[in-house]
Amino acid sequence: MLPFASCLPGSLLLWAFLLLLLGAASPQDPEEPDSYTECTDGYEWDADSQHCRDIDECRYRYCQHRCVNLPGSFRCQCEPGFQLGPNNRSCVDVNECDMGAPCEQRCFNSYGTFLCRCNQGYELHRDGFSCSDIDECGYSSYLCQYRCVNEPGRFSCHCPQGYQLLATRLCQDIDECETGAHQCSEAQTCVNFHGGYRCVDTNRCVEPYVQVSDNRCLCPASNPLCREQPSSIVHRYMSITSERSVPADVFQIQATSVYPGAYNAFQIRSGNTQGDFYIR
Repeated sequence: MLPFASCLPGSLLLWAFLLLLLGAASPQDPEEPDSYTECTDGYEWDADSQHCRDIDECRYRYCQHRCVNLPGSFRCQCEPGFQLGPNNRSCVDVNECDMGAPCEQRCFNSYGTFLCRCNQGYELHRDGFSCSDIDECGYSSYLCQYRCVNEPGRFSCHCPQGYQLLATRLCQDIDECETGAHQCSEAQTCVNFHGGYRCVDTNRCVEPYVQVSDNRCLCPASNPLCREQPSSIVHRYMSITSERSVPADVFQIQATSVYPGAYNAFQIRSGNTQGDFYIR
């Protein structure tokens, strides 16, 4: 009982008693210490202001990357590409490749970031994520012997009809006569040439010549019609490739037998109407 309570009226005495009860039940101000030298966690006593002030924990470098000071506490943050470790202070690398990185084809994780790469035959777009097909055929005209065809991520070489692909880039003639892929009759001979074949009569001997072998015709000396004719004719076929540098020797022939006083003459009998061939 206060010594002056007896001097107060009844209503004032009740009011003072309620204030006393409320003051005893109200919690302590977090910035007001139990004594003038103790403060709650995250605060320190300021002798000048006679109050508890917030401690800036960030100045003590508790965080590996970034520190954000809060009233009575602090929070650590990490740079992009990292996340807080179990201790909420250190930062560990994030594997973006396992978290859905926007790489179109291949993803490589690195410390704090990631790199996008493309498969063979593609190149990385300038956005750093998507891949564009490389047109290998547009880089060089020497990739294929005949024709280069660009495909997604690669290219392929094609050959003209009558040829087959040798390895991956060269073209090789298909010998239809050797493989049997021709339509020559039994009375014909298959003659292969670059890119195709031709069927010719097996017996090309014309009177007064008689056939003595597959490609040789002989004019018998006993036949009076053979006196002004070559004694024999040999049929040979050869395939000449196009786009050859000229002049060029195509073939060479010589007489197999020489008789005393004999004179051998060579001439192109047919097939040279445009004068593309000559004898030297």
